[in-house]
Amino acid sequence: MFRLFDKIKNNEVYVIAEMSANHGGNLGNALEIVRQVAGTGADCLKIQTYTADSLTIDCDNEYFMIKGGLWDGYKLHDLYKTAYTPYEWQKRIKEECERWGLDFLSTPFDREAVDFLDDLGAEAYKIASFEMVDIPLIEYAASKGKPMIISCGMGSPEEIQDALDACKRMNNDKIVLLKCCSEYPANWADMHLANIPDMKERYGTYVGLSDHSPGSCAAVAGVALGACVIEKHVKLDGINSADSNFSMTIEEFGKMVTDIRNAKKAVQGPDYELTEGEKSSTVFRRSIFAIKDIKAGDKFSEDNIRVIRPGYGIAPKHFGTLIGTESVRDIKRGEPLTEEDVRK
Repeated sequence: MFRLFDKIKNNEVYVIAEMSANHGGNLGNALEIVRQVAGTGADCLKIQTYTADSLTIDCDNEYFMIKGGLWDGYKLHDLYKTAYTPYEWQKRIKEECERWGLDFLSTPFDREAVDFLDDLGAEAYKIASFEMVDIPLIEYAASKGKPMIISCGMGSPEEIQDALDACKRMNNDKIVLLKCCSEYPANWADMHLANIPDMKERYGTYVGLSDHSPGSCAAVAGVALGACVIEKHVKLDGINSADSNFSMTIEEFGKMVTDIRNAKKAVQGPDYELTEGEKSSTVFRRSIFAIKDIKAGDKFSEDNIRVIRPGYGIAPKHFGTLIGTESVRDIKRGEPLTEEDVRK
């Protein structure tokens, strides 16, 4: 059972580990990533379902050459041919996820991939940022009636609305949007995480974060701002791939999972009730104590009473009104003042 909405409705963060190309072209690496991710506390392992030919055409002209960035000089077809996850592996990867208690998720890039994943028994679809404008693809995936997780990198407000509308035309409102900055790696200044609460209000749907920035800083901040899903690329040590330069090691990913789980706990509220730990600490607050021996009938003054720790006496806010009033009893130095000690 795909646990996405159960987690969200239970006010928990759903954590997706993105394998992408980090298997390095080896099924054994892919299965090892599944096993190691299972030990991090993540909820889901995600792959991608495409071939080079389903994404682009094999063409050498300038339109199909990457200029600048992480993949500078690559021809699109060559990059995707290197990075793809073979279809014949995907059933085995899904089975390994099930064995280790992880949800399985994939990103389809064409109608055939949607059907392939449907036949595989995939329980949700992820739409990549670059495909967010492919409305026919979104409509087709949404028509299957399964949860739709849509990355919104590069998306204008109108384009994000178009993607939502495409799902709803198919009578599918099981949608999570992911704030995303489509830079690899993403600069923190470009993340614009304040979009998360804005998107929640603007579109009236669940919002998470697909994070390509270094470390776990943005993921933790995203959770603090209301992200209910975190997606992050993960890799094995020593395996180089098209995506490894902006991916976390398993150890780093595990620490991030712990950090975001703790961040989710830390931002609960508003709640002004004292915690059990705070209740036991109230004795260390300040209160009003006698700092000299006081006889019955003596007037309280700044010379014989003070606001000090601990908190067994009258609250400090009453100090001014006590000055000049008389003591009902003999009070020893170091005793707290109580309301019964003050002549009315």
